[in-house]
Amino acid sequence: MADDGVVIGVDAENRPAVLGLNRPLPYDVVLIGGLWTVQVIALRAAATGTRVAVETARAQVWMPMVHAMGGAQNGMAVYDVGRVPPLGASAGTPVLVVRDCGMRPPRGRVVSGPWQSVLTLLPYVSPVAPRLVRQARLVGIQRVSPDESTELGRTMALTRAEMDSLPGLSDGLTLWCTDRDRQYVMTQPTDAETGLLGTPRRMD
Repeated sequence: MADDGVVIGVDAENRPAVLGLNRPLPYDVVLIGGLWTVQVIALRAAATGTRVAVETARAQVWMPMVHAMGGAQNGMAVYDVGRVPPLGASAGTPVLVVRDCGMRPPRGRVVSGPWQSVLTLLPYVSPVAPRLVRQARLVGIQRVSPDESTELGRTMALTRAEMDSLPGLSDGLTLWCTDRDRQYVMTQPTDAETGLLGTPRRMD
């Protein structure tokens, strides 16, 4: 987490939890969870002036957001899988690439770099999850099965309490993990976000 960036919810002490996406070094984030949370993060990133490029095979679930923001020229564009062009990220025009490519996202031509972060959504702990998790600087975990929790515990050196908590997480609650830190964050939508995306949900 960071001091400046995108407010993605509140922590256990009800303080704002901030995700710092715009960085001079490559930054990879993985969320094992639901589309709703990723869409909220994308909306809020775009609202801070970050350009958001969505790589997805289900453009239909993203286009309402693009239209609500006034079109692709206003900060969010949707591309087919494998079709994201070079985005020209810089300190003045930072970019967030959202990879919504299912259980086994193909290795992307678009990778993280200076001022270009990549957020990969995995709906479940798939066979490629351990590799992506190990490469990521930040990993978010939403409600998963006990078997998935055990597997993540091995991959990420979670505590027993953390592993036991994962199958019972409520909708909108994410355990965010870095090498040094663990933080439970509840994402609460604004009225506008609820109108556009509905209420928090783990499954789509």
